[in-house]
Amino acid sequence: MDQVGASGDITPGFSAAWRESFNLADLARNLRQTNPGDSVKNMFEGRVALITGGSSGIGRAAALAFAEQGACVVVASRRAEESEETVRLIVAAGGDALFVKTDVAHAEQVAALVDKTVATYGGLDFAFNNAGIEGTAFVPAEHYKEETWDSVMDINAKGVFLSMKYELPHVVARKGAIVNMASVAGLRGSPMGMAYAASKHAVVGMTRAAAVEYAPTGVRINAVAPAVIVTPMAERAFFHDPNIRAAILARHPLGRLGEPEEVAQAVIWLCSPGASYTTGHTLPIDGGMLA
Repeated sequence: MDQVGASGDITPGFSAAWRESFNLADLARNLRQTNPGDSVKNMFEGRVALITGGSSGIGRAAALAFAEQGACVVVASRRAEESEETVRLIVAAGGDALFVKTDVAHAEQVAALVDKTVATYGGLDFAFNNAGIEGTAFVPAEHYKEETWDSVMDINAKGVFLSMKYELPHVVARKGAIVNMASVAGLRGSPMGMAYAASKHAVVGMTRAAAVEYAPTGVRINAVAPAVIVTPMAERAFFHDPNIRAAILARHPLGRLGEPEEVAQAVIWLCSPGASYTTGHTLPIDGGMLA
C-alpha cells in the first residue's frame, strides 16, 4: 500500500525506481498516434459511431465531431428532415454518414437501428446516447401531468437503457466506448421539473452500474452532464422570457451559456485513448455551476 508521509505527500510509499521510471512526457507520447504523420483528425478512422438525438443541438455537434475524427456516423432521431441535414453536413465535409429514423422509447426500433448500423458499416465502436426531451419546466410536482412524466422517462431513461442494451454486444466486440447524456439536473436537486431531474439521475445511475458491469470486457461507459447549452431545447425551456434567461445565465460562473461543440468535444475525449482509464464517470460541462 502507498504510504502518506508526514507532509501529506503520498510519494514516499512509491519506490525511487518507480518514480524515476514514471515520466509524464513519455506517457503523453504513448497516448499519441504511433505514426507522427497521421493527422489528429484521423483518430477514429475506420471506426463507427452511433449518435441518438443527432438531429440538432448537441447531437448534431457530436455527429460532426465524430465525422471530423474520421468515424463513419449513424444519426438516429425521430425528426427526419433535421437529421438528413446533419448527414448532408457530414457528407459535404467528406465524411460518411447514415440516418435511421428511430424512437428510442421503442425496443424494436432501437434493435433495428443497431442492426442497420452493423449491417452497413460492419460493427459499432462508439455510441453517444443523447436523445432526450425536457418535459414541462416550471411546474410543481403536484401539478405535473402523469403523461408528461411517462414520456420524459420513456425517452430520457428507458431510451438510454434500450440503447445500451442493444449497443453493448457490438461495442464489447470492438472494445469501444459509450457516452450517455446526463445533465447537471442529474447531479443536484432541480425544482419545478421533476421528471427531467429524475430521468437524468437515472442516467447517472445506469452509467455507473453498466460501467462496473462491463469494465472486465474493456468497454468504458461514461456520461456528460451539461448545464444550460445554447440548443433548441434550451430555447424552448428558458429563452422565451428575458428574466428567466438572465436568472439562468447568473447560475454559470463563467458568465455565459455553453455551446454544443463544447459538449461534443468532451464526448470525443471520453471515447478517445486519452480517456482510457476513465469509466463510470459523469463529467460536468457546466461553466462552473456545480463548483
